[in-house]
Amino acid sequence: MNASLKVNRVDSANATAQAMIPVDALNKKLDKVTKAASKNLKLDGFRKGKVPAAAIKQRYGKQLEEDAQRECVQDLLQDILKELNVEAVMLLGDPRITKFEKKDNGIELEVELSLAPTIKLDDVDTCIPEVKIPEVKDTDVDARLEEIASARAPLVKIEDGRRKLKDGEYAKIDFEGFIDGEPFDGGKAEGYLLKIGSKSFIDDFENQLIGMKRGEEKEVNVTFPENYQAQNLAGKPAVFKVKLLEIQTKGKIEIDDNFAKTLFPDDKDVSVDSLKVKVKEQLQNEKKHEVYNNELKEKLVDSLNAKILFDLPKSIVEQEMDLLLRNAFATLPKEEQEKLAKDKEAIQAKREEQRENAQKSVRITLLIDAIAKRDNIQIPDNEVINTIYYEAMAMRQDPKAMFEYYKNNNLIPAVKMAMLEDRVLTALLDKKA
Repeated sequence: MNASLKVNRVDSANATAQAMIPVDALNKKLDKVTKAASKNLKLDGFRKGKVPAAAIKQRYGKQLEEDAQRECVQDLLQDILKELNVEAVMLLGDPRITKFEKKDNGIELEVELSLAPTIKLDDVDTCIPEVKIPEVKDTDVDARLEEIASARAPLVKIEDGRRKLKDGEYAKIDFEGFIDGEPFDGGKAEGYLLKIGSKSFIDDFENQLIGMKRGEEKEVNVTFPENYQAQNLAGKPAVFKVKLLEIQTKGKIEIDDNFAKTLFPDDKDVSVDSLKVKVKEQLQNEKKHEVYNNELKEKLVDSLNAKILFDLPKSIVEQEMDLLLRNAFATLPKEEQEKLAKDKEAIQAKREEQRENAQKSVRITLLIDAIAKRDNIQIPDNEVINTIYYEAMAMRQDPKAMFEYYKNNNLIPAVKMAMLEDRVLTALLDKKA
């Protein structure tokens, strides 16, 4: 134990320490790291492992001193933890050295530590808001079944040549695009099947086809968006010569026992009635998650933040303030960023504006972690990976590349924490559902 060590437990989440690392301790540690280095170092004129300590210190003195000081600080940290009677796992983040002064008799240090605070969870359930989920009606079930049937129904060709194309129907078309009277690459196709209203073509293209009859030809006038991916077309007006070859619409599927069996081929007992039960359960879950995500989770978080109070680790709050400041700074226009960067007082004031939100973020993170441990709620690593993969596919990006990006930028812990928070809040709300 370091005799000069003085430890102060500020509260359950914060502690400070003052100490002197004496010269003799630094010298002993320097001899130790020098001896360890001599086993692997090679210097001209000496065999490997036989380099004298004096020669190593002469060549690598500054680096060895820094290594010795670092190890002494680590030893001191262990002494501080023993004095506080806490395990290393109780440390949150890295200890912050607020003073490091070299003196004739050693190094004088002051250290701030953030610790996992004591959190009482007795009143957590009182924070859960009232849960009211809208009832699923039979008409809701019928509407969903119609959607499913429509999605699975085959396309049927409209034979009536007088029939006009409607919104939501499918048009089989030939088309060719021209800019300044000249055709352009990628602007031509034959027998293309386009769903009207899908917005898969340039704005207003599909609307101009509504009302056309089979065999009719028409010139469609559009303007490519300014941010169009093909720069040679961006912002330019174009004329498309279009011929409507066919009008197709969704056929009708009868919602009966046979339809139910096509959806659940492995279920021998499935019927339209049991299908309706399944659909009703699905709709009920959708309504529940909609209410949870759009209303109740936020209410629950606000209530937990207001009622479950405990000591917050100072340095973690400060780090969160820095993060929120960087995020806020990034959203500002470039001119405001440049102006703010020159004004230290304004930056400090902007940083201080983040304190309340930072405290809330840290409190909720620690609270969610404590509840998860109490209730044995976990997020397996494979679930995190699957979530990232599904997100990538939804964004039409390479799942492996996105996962590597998250991994290389140390974003996976944040994804896992967000998933854990969602699961904990859902579990709490389910208690009153």
